[in-house]
Amino acid sequence: MDRIIFGDNQFFGVNHISDEKSRQQAIKFKDDRSILRTLDIAREHGIETFMCTTHDRIANICNAIRSNPLKYQDFKIYPCMPYAHKYANAVTELGILGAMKEHLPGNMLGSMLKGGMALMSKDVIKIMELMIDSEMKMFRGIRTPVIFLQNVITDLLLGLGMTRLLFAVHRYIQTKYHAEAGFITMNLPKLLDALDLEGIRNPIVCSSINKVGFRMAGGNLPYEQALQEREFRGIAMQILAGGAISAKESFEYVCALPNIESILFGASTETNIAETVNLIHVADHHQQLIKSKPAPIELSDVLM
Repeated sequence: MDRIIFGDNQFFGVNHISDEKSRQQAIKFKDDRSILRTLDIAREHGIETFMCTTHDRIANICNAIRSNPLKYQDFKIYPCMPYAHKYANAVTELGILGAMKEHLPGNMLGSMLKGGMALMSKDVIKIMELMIDSEMKMFRGIRTPVIFLQNVITDLLLGLGMTRLLFAVHRYIQTKYHAEAGFITMNLPKLLDALDLEGIRNPIVCSSINKVGFRMAGGNLPYEQALQEREFRGIAMQILAGGAISAKESFEYVCALPNIESILFGASTETNIAETVNLIHVADHHQQLIKSKPAPIELSDVLM
């Protein structure tokens, strides 16, 4: 995975600092061209991975990417699913059957039969497979090397003890899409225990990781212990803790932690994108200098 990943919260009015900023961002990105311009700015600063929900407007962004294969030949998307609001809105507007018709993949009759049998037999794994297939339709022809399960489902299954479904998601994504499954969570230590129990080795896990314990179940200590002791590929998100600490302090903390392979952030302006990328590079370079310093000579070593 790339060291820096660009997120999509700002494109759809999601802001952890203020409702006013959310409103301003929703206005700024009301058309798809503004989203594409910001993605191109991120690419100009060396970011070639976009992690996004399966919001309906992402389909338009995918169409634009597909229409420019040379321009986006190195570009990757990490889909995060399901986008719960999409399904809730569809049921409200179209009813349950209308929502199924809108979102089920492939041949409608075959999908309905498969889904109906799944519901009758309470085969939630089949339902899950239908959901993934439905969400992945918009990414046809685009590189999606990692496909994520959103924390709303990951943590629900975790809380219910239905961890076998996490393994089913992992296996289906590998076999059907030849990609790796990623899991987003608000409880990193507990999820790692569950994935280990299900035999998922060295998983990709995205979680809130920041200096003040913002949205980190149990606080910093169990997370820092997990990063130090467990085998997994970590992606840190919500590094700024909703604006509680400065960007410089935030990235210095995260970049000093072990086992964090990637850092996920979102930004709506070129200035913020450039500053964030620079802060990550500076913090990483500082850590490299620390690690390259020779160990101090102990008196016992000299006497020997």
